[in-house]
Amino acid sequence: MTLASSHRRYVRTVASIAALGGLLFGYDTGVMSGALLYITPEFHMTPTQEGRVTAMLLVGAALGAVTGGRVAGALGRRLTLILAAAVFILGSLWCAFSGSVLMLTCARTFLGVAVGAVSIVAPMYIAEMVPAGVRGRLVSLNSLMIVVGQLLAYFVNSVLASSGNWHLMLGMAAVPGLLLGVGMIFLPDTPYWYAQRDRTEEAERVAARSGTSLKDFLDDAEPSSGPRRAEWAALKERWLLIAVLIAVGLGITQQVSGVNAVIYFAPTMMNQVGISTENSVYTSIVIGLVSVVACWVGLRIVDKVGRRRLLSIGLTGNIVSLVLVAITFRIAEGNSSLAYLCLALMALFVAFQQAAVSLSTWLLISEIVPVQVRSLGMGVAGLMLWVANWFVAQFFLPMVDLFSATGAFAVFAVLGALSLLFVRVFVPETTGRSLEEVSEGLRARFARPAASAS
Repeated sequence: MTLASSHRRYVRTVASIAALGGLLFGYDTGVMSGALLYITPEFHMTPTQEGRVTAMLLVGAALGAVTGGRVAGALGRRLTLILAAAVFILGSLWCAFSGSVLMLTCARTFLGVAVGAVSIVAPMYIAEMVPAGVRGRLVSLNSLMIVVGQLLAYFVNSVLASSGNWHLMLGMAAVPGLLLGVGMIFLPDTPYWYAQRDRTEEAERVAARSGTSLKDFLDDAEPSSGPRRAEWAALKERWLLIAVLIAVGLGITQQVSGVNAVIYFAPTMMNQVGISTENSVYTSIVIGLVSVVACWVGLRIVDKVGRRRLLSIGLTGNIVSLVLVAITFRIAEGNSSLAYLCLALMALFVAFQQAAVSLSTWLLISEIVPVQVRSLGMGVAGLMLWVANWFVAQFFLPMVDLFSATGAFAVFAVLGALSLLFVRVFVPETTGRSLEEVSEGLRARFARPAASAS
């Protein structure tokens, strides 16, 4: 689809502002990888407390994901993102001024609510605002901003490494939070949300400004005075329930690859194989740079290669990379000269993950959940994504203690193989199809046959 220049500028502006939520998401998940090295000795934290401070962000994110979909359905995608921006600002300042492990844990949990909400609502907003022909690139912009946020966190950590000023590391997230909140004030809500509330004139105006028509954003959804109750009732339809379960499976697929074990704990793992504490912080920049470049490449090709095919390629690359990482960590035990080979192989794994797996899963989730159950379905998918993320963050280091790094990465390789099987069997291709066409394809494949009712 070719858009007029004015329409193209508009949809890019919309996507760029909403994707600031991804930047915040990335910054707040990445910043602890370096900050922990300085928080731990100041508060005399145990390994259990380290895991809790890291993982409680994800507990809050699980809550934010499931409630964010509900709030977005009731108040609108736009207002939900503005409220999430306010929570980002307050939560970041709370983290920065925390004076105890308990306060920091509570602040990270509060901040996580906003992380979880924007992880679902930002791609939902973009998917409902832009035409099908550019939806892949623009929704994936949110994924790119996630890894840019993580890289930004690594740079901030590295700049502040000599001073160990973890307060400023955590507090810096308030700045992009402010930008997101102010930017969303000047944008409308989505055509679908307006139409569901029988505000057809506004829906048509927003759709026209995006260079498309209202029917391109809708399938057979109807205005509803109680959308959340209607969504629960709609799950009685077999194809709608299966669509939500596929989205849930995609969310879990993204996390059980083990990517966030690398994102959160790469400095810790490098420290264990002989790299100094300060240099371990700098190794995160390598991971961050690879993530950004890989995600940018994925963004350029996702509409050409196809979401499902790209996801399959990424998962295959993950499996091979994880096997190599597991073997190398085994050899590197007691041989610090191989530490940088471990880092290179983890970077290779991250490249496959960010170019294909993370990018495709966020995009597919935003496209597969039909509009009849969109707020509920994306909330549940987000909840399970963050629950899986929490398990990885909470139990990765204990798993390393129990099985060694080799065993832990081997477990992720096996889970990657199971994820690949799931994708090949259940996940449809959505490239170049409108949201209505995606839903119709799912209905045709999974609806209960009429004859079975006889």
